[in-house]
Amino acid sequence: MIDAREAQLTIAQLARLTGLPPATLRMWESRHGFPAPMRGPGGHRRYSQSDAERVRRVAALRSEGMSLPAAIERTLRRPPPSLFAALRTRLPEAAPALMPKPTVLALSRAIEDEHCARGGGGLLLGSFQRERFYRRSEPRWSDLARTSQLTVALADFPGLATGPGGIVEFPIDRRQPLSREWTVISSVDSLRACLAAWEPPVGSGPAADDRRRFEVLWSFDPAVVAEAVVAASRLVEERDPGLAARLELAAGPAVPPAEAALSAGGSLAQRMVGYLATHGAGRP
Repeated sequence: MIDAREAQLTIAQLARLTGLPPATLRMWESRHGFPAPMRGPGGHRRYSQSDAERVRRVAALRSEGMSLPAAIERTLRRPPPSLFAALRTRLPEAAPALMPKPTVLALSRAIEDEHCARGGGGLLLGSFQRERFYRRSEPRWSDLARTSQLTVALADFPGLATGPGGIVEFPIDRRQPLSREWTVISSVDSLRACLAAWEPPVGSGPAADDRRRFEVLWSFDPAVVAEAVVAASRLVEERDPGLAARLELAAGPAVPPAEAALSAGGSLAQRMVGYLATHGAGRP
């Protein structure tokens, strides 16, 4: 609930801050209950700076092609704390597998290469924990980005930037749960795949790469992957609502044809098994 002391903006001031006419703001309120103002003693609408930010987010999502009801729902819904948490909630019956880093790397590269083999377009997103981890993979990801519609890397970057190949470098705070995670999401053609791994705390001193362990979940279910995409968009939209909308647009339809999705999942499974046999036990 908004504190009345914070709700000091008139509708005219809100319009100036957001670039939307007062008539549009009134129409949104009458049809969708958004934005929801406080009312002064005379019945006049009063808004907070948080209201202004939420209206700007909705406007940004609308400019990227999202419907008004969906943009409002997305703005008001609380984001998940992390991608692993979102997948864990969606798959409560699935026990995460504990895997060493080389195994997680082999599975991730299988997803990335299958994405590339689909011929271009779509969304490819990766969460790398630290910028230095991403920089090791930057040449590879720059190559992958050449044929993707949208490629996003999340790490503790110093700021939001566009890197080689058009990769969006999105910064995450080290205090966020996401900073402990390794994630790959691919949504292209009939392929829908996601892998989310969480690194439990270790004892004192850094672990060598081949001794790092991750709890891993993955899915080829289009509905699950669609929810992972939505979770990713919710995690980035506070800083960049436009990017949040682009994520979902680049991901394409949530549910591709069943036969095509089954075929794509089978092809990826074969690739993952092959990569595990070849690379899964060695150092990256």
